[in-house]
Amino acid sequence: MADQFQMTGHEDPDDALVERLRIAGLRPTRQRLALAEILFGQGDRHVTAESLREEVVDAGHSMALATIYNTLHQFTRAGLLRELAVEGTKSYFDTNLSNHSHFLHEETGEVVDVPGNSIEIAGLPKPPDGTEITHVDVIVRVRTRR
Repeated sequence: MADQFQMTGHEDPDDALVERLRIAGLRPTRQRLALAEILFGQGDRHVTAESLREEVVDAGHSMALATIYNTLHQFTRAGLLRELAVEGTKSYFDTNLSNHSHFLHEETGEVVDVPGNSIEIAGLPKPPDGTEITHVDVIVRVRTRR
């Protein structure tokens, strides 16, 4: 899905983002466009609402943290982001929608993708009647060797 939104260099980035939001069923408001530009303009990445707020401020925008949270959840429901709940109440948002696993560095809180398909999952349970498994989240916790 993400590949269909790669820009060729001939279109205005704002036009591509407007189209991306519209395809996802979201109205391209000024705030959504500002967040989309920051989120999707740098390749695959993992952000928290707090880290994204720092980037918003650095980019010269003014936006409440609640607005950022709401927009991240809207983007997730629309299929533009994947939410990773890794630290109880702390959520990371991933722009890479493919099925993949993650490393979580316990000391820094940094989340990075596990390369390739190096994790195999076998023996998944049968889902409850009327449901299907959409994906499995695997988070491998790491720390600096002592």
